[in-house]
Amino acid sequence: MNGPLEGLRILDLTSNFMGPYASLLLADMGADVCKIEPPEGDTTRNVGPCRHKGMGAVFLHLNRNKRSIVLDLKHPDGLAALRRMLPRADVLLFSLRPQAMARLGLSYEAVREINPRIVYCGAFGFGQNGPYADRPAYDNLIQAAVGLPMTQARKTGGPPTYVGTAIVDRMVGMATSNAILAALHCRSQTGYGQAVEVPMFETFAHFAMGDHLYGHTFVPPIGDWGYERMTAPERQPYRTADGHVSVEVYTDRHWQRLFAAVGRADMAADPRYADVHARARHMGELYDFLHRTFATRPSAEWVALLTEADIPAIAMNTPETLLGDAHMRAVGFFGEQEHPSEGLLRTIGIPQQWSESPATLRHPAPRLGEHTQELLGEYGFSQDEIGTLLWSHGARAAAPAETAA
Repeated sequence: MNGPLEGLRILDLTSNFMGPYASLLLADMGADVCKIEPPEGDTTRNVGPCRHKGMGAVFLHLNRNKRSIVLDLKHPDGLAALRRMLPRADVLLFSLRPQAMARLGLSYEAVREINPRIVYCGAFGFGQNGPYADRPAYDNLIQAAVGLPMTQARKTGGPPTYVGTAIVDRMVGMATSNAILAALHCRSQTGYGQAVEVPMFETFAHFAMGDHLYGHTFVPPIGDWGYERMTAPERQPYRTADGHVSVEVYTDRHWQRLFAAVGRADMAADPRYADVHARARHMGELYDFLHRTFATRPSAEWVALLTEADIPAIAMNTPETLLGDAHMRAVGFFGEQEHPSEGLLRTIGIPQQWSESPATLRHPAPRLGEHTQELLGEYGFSQDEIGTLLWSHGARAAAPAETAA
């Protein structure tokens, strides 16, 4: 098998980060993802360094294990082709706003008439029952709307800042794939599909506020917002003699073992540090102690010492040094794959494992329209019909592949 979702057919109308990350997770698990692109291609095709236009680094990682078809949904023939493909699909995934889908004649009611078993999943900015329903949304906007930059500011003491990764897109993408699988399970029980709505704002608020609603959990509030331990300025990797380490001294046992390991029996006996409640009142001085202590030895020595004491610790990597991490090398997480047009590429592994249906990296990210004719044939179009569709420009196929630079 090619993964636990082998045989599942997904029509993917998404672009940018969030939707493609959702379909990537499903594709990696074996789903057959038909990536439907407009003539200009996915917006991420030119994000990051590239050897050829339209095959940027970010696109390559977000769109492996998918096949690309170009349909111009503004052209009546392209839209008609998509509608004809719907009866053979299990899932229609889109990131257009529902109003735009309705204008295309692709509302849930219209699609359900064609295929009542389809899971119709929209991942977009805001829930449709609120005043923001028709607004556009991007990762930074949702970070700001949920208050994440303010939690960063509380931690750093500086201005509000965004997190340095597309955290909303990827977290909501993960939630989207999960929601699709839940709807497919329901279909297996009832025989019918359904509409699934995954709004970025609400989904990410669910993710972030579990930590930071905090004192406002209670009515009236019995404290401020923000989990103090998470937003403490001192909560950062510890500088060592030659780098940084991350150390999680969390339980009473961890603290007692740490004090013993660094020769501070006096602190182990100090009632100020005896339990979590006492330490919470003195965390500033404890963080100061930890920063001063860890600066005295190299990272490798600290990791060895703390691991021996069963205290969670690991050396800090950069994205570059992570490639050489001993554990990552042992599990083969980073690999290499020869791309037909882009040459040798470094791949990111599939982190989960299935004992009976292992997932694989079946094929690299596609060129724009690389599989147009192949996919149309699989969805029931004859060669003459495919030729007519290409001639009308309702669909387009890739130009011959260039070789890698």
